[in-house]
Amino acid sequence: MFFSAFKLPNRYKLLIGFSKWFLLFSFIIRIIFIFWKFDEVSLNPIYLIKTIGYGIFFDIGVVSFIWLFSTFYITLLPNKWIGSIADKILIYTFFALTILILIFTFFAEITFWDEFKSRFNFVAVDYLIYTFEVVQNINQSYPLIILIPSMLFIAFLVFYYFVKKEYFKSVFQDKIPFSTRVVPFVTVITINLIYVFFINNADAEWSKNRFNNEISKAGIYSFFAELRNNKLDFPTFYSTVSNEEAFTLVRSNLAEPNSKFIANDYSVKRKISDTLDTNQKPNVIFILIESMSAEFMKEFGNDKAITPFMDELAQKSLLFTNLYATGTRTVRGMEAVTLSIPPTPGSSIVKRPDNAGLFTISNVFKERNYQCNFFYGGDGYFDNMNAFYGGNGFDIYDRGRGSVLSDDIKTTRHNIDDNEVTFENAWGICDEDIYNKVIKVADEQHAKGKSFFNFVMTTSNHKPYTYPEKKIVIASGTGRNGAVQYSDYAIKHLFEKAKDKPWFKNTIFVLVADHCASSAGKDEIDVKNYHIPAIIFGARVPVQKVDKLCSQIDLFPTLFGVLNWNYTSDFFGKNVLASTFEERTFMGTYLKLAMMKKDNSVMILSNQKKEHQYRWNKKDNSLKNVPLNLNFKEETTAFYQSADYLFSNHLLN
Repeated sequence: MFFSAFKLPNRYKLLIGFSKWFLLFSFIIRIIFIFWKFDEVSLNPIYLIKTIGYGIFFDIGVVSFIWLFSTFYITLLPNKWIGSIADKILIYTFFALTILILIFTFFAEITFWDEFKSRFNFVAVDYLIYTFEVVQNINQSYPLIILIPSMLFIAFLVFYYFVKKEYFKSVFQDKIPFSTRVVPFVTVITINLIYVFFINNADAEWSKNRFNNEISKAGIYSFFAELRNNKLDFPTFYSTVSNEEAFTLVRSNLAEPNSKFIANDYSVKRKISDTLDTNQKPNVIFILIESMSAEFMKEFGNDKAITPFMDELAQKSLLFTNLYATGTRTVRGMEAVTLSIPPTPGSSIVKRPDNAGLFTISNVFKERNYQCNFFYGGDGYFDNMNAFYGGNGFDIYDRGRGSVLSDDIKTTRHNIDDNEVTFENAWGICDEDIYNKVIKVADEQHAKGKSFFNFVMTTSNHKPYTYPEKKIVIASGTGRNGAVQYSDYAIKHLFEKAKDKPWFKNTIFVLVADHCASSAGKDEIDVKNYHIPAIIFGARVPVQKVDKLCSQIDLFPTLFGVLNWNYTSDFFGKNVLASTFEERTFMGTYLKLAMMKKDNSVMILSNQKKEHQYRWNKKDNSLKNVPLNLNFKEETTAFYQSADYLFSNHLLN
């Protein structure tokens, strides 16, 4: 404890007892997580000691901040008021609320770990903002009728224990001189300053095993660390090369026989030319499917028959068998396909300020007079989707609950009405309903003679995994497999309704996942859990399996290549079908940025200005350390540094 070398007055007895309780409960949570991932946590005795040791260190950091408020009160309260009614009310209330909040936090950590296999991180910070969706999701996913009484009962037992052991009695009877209070208060301030200015949450990432690192952290400490560092400046946190070298490397990689750079050296803007361009204008319906891992499809080895329609469609389409998501969240998938850019550190560009008026895929479509629309079955306020797509050339169709677009966003927003909804859960309307809306709008725009690009974000394949009953054999709300099967069923429903429409034969359907259903593994980057399916089907699209290693950012440049379009590009993605395409992919977390090459070499950049190179073993999904290749390191750095530079300097337009 902080003051083990000192005999503190009884006025501090409650604080000391509370600290012991908190450290004990945190230790129990840590042990639970170790057993939860027993097969993947490193059980090396030294690793286990360090995991627990680091954990206690960060737990003490949490306790120190609670001591800061408490000792401030103890220091300032005059002796004559100690034990007064006001003193008792304040201490009883503060103690009870603190215990209740911490017990709630412990329960929340367990549910968060269940979904993300991680301590609180930037996702938890985001969830604090979007309380409606999160509360509804928790309500529909977990037995709150059991959890809430359990939390209250545990809080009562803890409170009763402290009353029974007369901790409060000691606190209210001890009169202490002001000079005796100053030393504890100053000591606590000093400890707080050390944690604030010298201790980084990333210091817990001491191991090559990601689970040991996560268990080493303290959930509350991690939450406030992410709240504080929601934006990461690339030059501050990552190793860099000169900007001139970065753009030279990237431009060399992006150079193609049919492209010409049309801007200064600190740019990737270029003109893509195709002699076969006949100004063909097929409609495009693009579906970003929630959490659709490649491993769910028979094409990639699944034997549960949960995606029969997509498996059938894949055999009639341009199928990408070796394509990887850039991130682990929906907004990362949106960023990748819409901006065709590697993931920049920190929050996705979709969620950042000053993200309107960027050069996106809508610019390419609008140059050919397409009507661009964004469809989302929930409230597009969530994750800033409406602001991002509304500010970048799309009309909005969503299930808003009163949220509005800012006055400076010049777009049209349409609400999905109650009479268009047959089923709805925490995240929005079911996939069938959103597809029905897409078809209705497509009919309207075709009747007006407009070519349309419809961007659809689905929601059904998300916890609580609920969907309309009696549509598939797996009961609603019973797990991921049912949600996957329903997502596949809804896509089949879309095609069955669309095939009789006059616009169908001149329409291309593009299907890709936003990210995998799971992304957490023991390694820094869990490569297998970035592998996603991508399908392009429709008018004049070749039936072909593409086995080249590629990224989400390559999807639309490849589609534009299939269409033989001449267009201006500000994209980092390239046409995968081109003979000059160099196989590589980009993957990232909030902090880690990775690039993988055709030979399964993986370079990972860390926010601690560190780099590690691995060889990925596809059979067991493991990363083996290999010597650092400086050229590979510089190339990886160049891509991420230049992408960050362009956005940070408002040059993505």
